[in-house]
Amino acid sequence: MLKMKIGENAGIIWQTVNAKGEQNVSALKKSTRLDDKNLYLALGWLAKENKIIFTQKQRQIMIGLI
Repeated sequence: MLKMKIGENAGIIWQTVNAKGEQNVSALKKSTRLDDKNLYLALGWLAKENKIIFTQKQRQIMIGLI
């Protein structure tokens, strides 16, 4: 089921950011090995659940934990 997969990917992202700290989208994609679709779906899930924060540093969007 797609919803379960999104939740699993959200967990992967959360664990990665928790272990490695704030990352930009490119680094997070590389670290998690998620494709664009799965990465962005999971980021949306985490954002809706107020688990992550987005900040902009120059031209990069950074993802960190709340």
